Amino acid sequence: MKKIFAIVSLAAAFLFTSCIQETNPQSSTITAEQAANAPGAFQNFVDAITNSLCGQFTYNGNDNTSPWDFGYPSFFLQRDVMGQDIAVEDSGSEWYTTWYTCGPALGPGYAITQLPWTYYYGWIKNCNVVIAAAGENPSDDRKAGLGIAHAMRAMFYMDLARMYTSKNYIQDKNSPTVPIVKETTTTDEANNNPRATNEEIWAFILDDLNKAETELEGFVRADKNVPDVSVVYGLKARAYLETGDWSKAKEFAQKAKAGYTLMNQAQYLSQTDGFNKPNDSWMFACTFKPDDKNIQLNDADSCWGSQMIIEVSPSGCGYSANYVGPKRIDAHLYSTIPATDFRRMCWIDPAIDELTTKADMVAALAAYSDDPNGLFTTGYQVSARQSVGLMPVKFRPKDGEHADQYAAFTVSVPLMRVEEMYLIEAEAAGMLNESEGQALLEAFAKTRDASYVYGSHNEGYNSTFATPFQNEVWWQRRVEFWGEGLATFDIKRLSKGIIRSYAGTNHIEGYLWNTTEVPAWMTLCFVGTEANYNKALVQNPTPIPPTEDSDPFNFN
Repeated sequence: MKKIFAIVSLAAAFLFTSCIQETNPQSSTITAEQAANAPGAFQNFVDAITNSLCGQFTYNGNDNTSPWDFGYPSFFLQRDVMGQDIAVEDSGSEWYTTWYTCGPALGPGYAITQLPWTYYYGWIKNCNVVIAAAGENPSDDRKAGLGIAHAMRAMFYMDLARMYTSKNYIQDKNSPTVPIVKETTTTDEANNNPRATNEEIWAFILDDLNKAETELEGFVRADKNVPDVSVVYGLKARAYLETGDWSKAKEFAQKAKAGYTLMNQAQYLSQTDGFNKPNDSWMFACTFKPDDKNIQLNDADSCWGSQMIIEVSPSGCGYSANYVGPKRIDAHLYSTIPATDFRRMCWIDPAIDELTTKADMVAALAAYSDDPNGLFTTGYQVSARQSVGLMPVKFRPKDGEHADQYAAFTVSVPLMRVEEMYLIEAEAAGMLNESEGQALLEAFAKTRDASYVYGSHNEGYNSTFATPFQNEVWWQRRVEFWGEGLATFDIKRLSKGIIRSYAGTNHIEGYLWNTTEVPAWMTLCFVGTEANYNKALVQNPTPIPPTEDSDPFNFN
């Protein structure tokens, strides 16, 4: 049986794949007998599905210096920087530059293209192991584990389908996505496994979710690092939103909401627990643990916290806080957030940079953090931008720890929140009856901004696909889920272009690109050697970046 994981050095990650040993992820099968050999093996396989979501150097193995090799949340950033809502620090040292700049390493001849292939088909293999071991008639004690495997496999294929197709489901049901590997797929079948169409893969995803819904009925999880039936409902809501089945998207978003409550202002802006610990709004999460390799090795610099938590300046570690600098919110998006919307406090007001003394700046920064001197240091002594404006304080260090990054970075990351279900329900309802959707959207928005006025955020630039109502929902999603990995999926789902070039932009010169359609680099290529194993695989075109900056866009 071919192995899915390869040990690849950081240097090789940006070289042609002829310099490395690539692997075929299409052999994600195992016999039930193998899985059941050891006592407790089945539960161990089940646990491996979610335990492997973050915390390990899965792609580069023993090489612990890859800053983006830390699991599922890394793909949030890879996707989000492809668009417009995150402005990276600079083009030379930012660790997610390849995805932001449509760098050559996104082409099929480079090893970094193997990154999602290794991760996702590795996770799918874990699911297939459990499904095969459970068998067609699973015992009662294996039903929950089987349900977890079906739910997670659906989630992984949902991501892959959207990352590798150039047209969304509503635009083209026949647009190719990725090969489907099931627990029954043989090596011979894997070696001649064509890409499933949108229609085929979403039918497969929903079939898995239907099974998971039944198998997880009555299952009570120990913590939110494992999916239960509410997460299955949430995944169904996502799937039906993607496929334009508005009635079912609304139905399952409503089901998913049961038992959860929206985050309030105090929870959202908590300096100790903000977006680092599950609460009554979080439906699903993954957690970095003290004994994870991503925490223990490389000064804990290769993890989510290092990339997204900037309040650890006293520790001397963390890429965002002490080395490269923070990922900032797009200046235009920030400018559209009213002062009455408490979410605006998730990013530092650029007006602070206009103050004349350090003492005044530090005093103003105290409204954002109990370590205002650390924020000043990151903004003015670390960042190439020499400013604190638009730096993020959404994701907080654990328990407000600033000096010990090993403790500060052992945080949980939300993979699904009930807020998403409220907005899916509103959008789906509005596509059936706009007045009903508007009422639902207004009710949600006013929990964030009591002064919200419907229609004030309808920026439908560069898209004739989405309705004005959907544009209003989209703005809420952009602000609410900034940094949580939904931005590119929404751009592709709504067939949007991106805007980086405009008066007052904080994007990088040389990459000030405006597009009138979904950018080509949001459709991933397959690693070139995969076609050596799978003869039926048809490659996506290599994305070619624009050759010059775009003329500034006028939002007025």
